[in-house]
Amino acid sequence: MTAPDHPPTIFVVHPKEKRSKCTIEPLRGRAGFVFWKHPKPGREPLENYVRLGIGGPVLSHADRSKGLLLLDGTWRLAASMEQEFERAPLRSLPAWETAYPRTSKLFDDPIGGLATIEALYVAHMLLGRETDSLLDSYHWADEFLALNRDRLNAGNGPRDD
Repeated sequence: MTAPDHPPTIFVVHPKEKRSKCTIEPLRGRAGFVFWKHPKPGREPLENYVRLGIGGPVLSHADRSKGLLLLDGTWRLAASMEQEFERAPLRSLPAWETAYPRTSKLFDDPIGGLATIEALYVAHMLLGRETDSLLDSYHWADEFLALNRDRLNAGNGPRDD
């Protein structure tokens, strides 16, 4: 197996995030993924990273060699962590539909918001990275893939723009 041509993906997990509901928890301990518990940063430098979020340029082929930084928590909690990681340029994903059931009665989720594992899957697909087994432990994987079948069929590789 060859070494990846990009840094590992870093997940910054908010301490109030329930591990039992965390969609990326099954990736803990897997090669290529690093977990930081907010607010304590890990050892990895963020100079060659982009941060997935909403409102930035769409992730593209130009980002292929960069590491991914994902802030994990409810939308409200993740938003409270963003300022600390502004040095990592923001990248967005194209519109995909989430299969994750939303339950908050107090806060609206952003339009186009995905579960962390869904966002990771889309980012890996766009960058031409391995997607096999990423969704294996995701309860709503089949529904997510079915909801986005047209998107999956339209673009299985890195975007050039």
